Amino acid sequence: MNLTVLCPHFAPDAAPTGVVMTHIVEGLAERGHRLRVVTSLPWYVHHAVEPAYAGRPVRTERTAWGEIVRVHPFPTDKRDIPRRALAFGAFSLLAGLEGLPRAADGVLAMSPPLTMGLTGWAVGLARRAPLVFNIQDVFPDVAVELGVLRGRRVIAAARWLERLSYARADAVTVLSDDLRDNVAAKVAPGARHKVRVIPNFVDTDAIRPQPRTTRYREELGLGDRTVVMYAGNVGMSQSLELLVEAARAMVDDPGVVFLVNGSGAARPHLEELAAGLPNVVFGDLQPAERLSEVLATGDVHVIPLKRGLGRASVPSKTYSILAAGRPFVASIDPGTEVTRLAERSGAGVAVPPEDREAFIAAVKALVAAPEERAERGAAGRRFVEAWLSPAAVAEAYEALFVELVEGRRARAR
Repeated sequence: MNLTVLCPHFAPDAAPTGVVMTHIVEGLAERGHRLRVVTSLPWYVHHAVEPAYAGRPVRTERTAWGEIVRVHPFPTDKRDIPRRALAFGAFSLLAGLEGLPRAADGVLAMSPPLTMGLTGWAVGLARRAPLVFNIQDVFPDVAVELGVLRGRRVIAAARWLERLSYARADAVTVLSDDLRDNVAAKVAPGARHKVRVIPNFVDTDAIRPQPRTTRYREELGLGDRTVVMYAGNVGMSQSLELLVEAARAMVDDPGVVFLVNGSGAARPHLEELAAGLPNVVFGDLQPAERLSEVLATGDVHVIPLKRGLGRASVPSKTYSILAAGRPFVASIDPGTEVTRLAERSGAGVAVPPEDREAFIAAVKALVAAPEERAERGAAGRRFVEAWLSPAAVAEAYEALFVELVEGRRARAR
């Protein structure tokens, strides 16, 4: 099949969704399909187009399996919602124009941004090809819960766009049963069958357990202290104030240090909160090839998500932590995918979201129990070794496209 892929990030961009889509595309290519990827110029790390890609709004790269077309992402401050909405619209429009020129048997579009749903629909309509709309985070739910999207009319317009995007897709793929229930409730009863669960994969070859005495630990001057780590986007969805509170509660323990590794809109505020705490260290986002090493630096990882977001988002860092063989404490809505992963894998401890006392108690308990940490980390690694591989996820998308294409042909007869 000839497939058109519309996504906000793609290698070498370091965004987690870019890593996901890169592996899916590579898996589909290995299965013999031709692909045209329309994505953004790399910009995730510094929130600005990388210098090597600057100068032109559109760049095309030929590959062994097809081509990659990169368009300008119009990066803006995440906190400036009107400008960010315009940027999403401009990117989606430009991506749609670049997605039209080639014939396609199927279209795969990724959200966020939600606007890519209509872009994918337009490209699919023009090429008479089915659209698979991949949802990584459910928007606008996340933005509404965070209070970023405000105003009755604005929220109503966003929810209308969400429902329209789902209705125009031939299939909507989500990462977990929670997200399936969320999305299925927003489509017509007769169309709920088209909401499918295809989890994100765990690349257990790329991410492997390593000894805790890493070079990165040495670079940051962490010594042999027990490291409680948050690694990922330092954004508004994460309740990272809990980590600072835990550091404050354990400031008198010289054997423990808290590491925030990553960048994002909320990092300056977090640095202000942590000012004066000698046991809080900030590290910058590292190249993808150092991911195993970075994750191994943490003895205990934390996954703090604000209340109400557990049913709209599945933090991809969860899978990476499991693959790295490290235990974690999750502060997240009960009964959601991450809490189930914590229980099923045996690697994690889940506490209610934004519960300061429960979070600090769980962190302290794991910090004080090195043998338990080792057991939980090993259990997590064993669990993900039986999880879906990138190749299995690509095969699932191939099977879905075959089903949709054959269904269209049958209806046309």
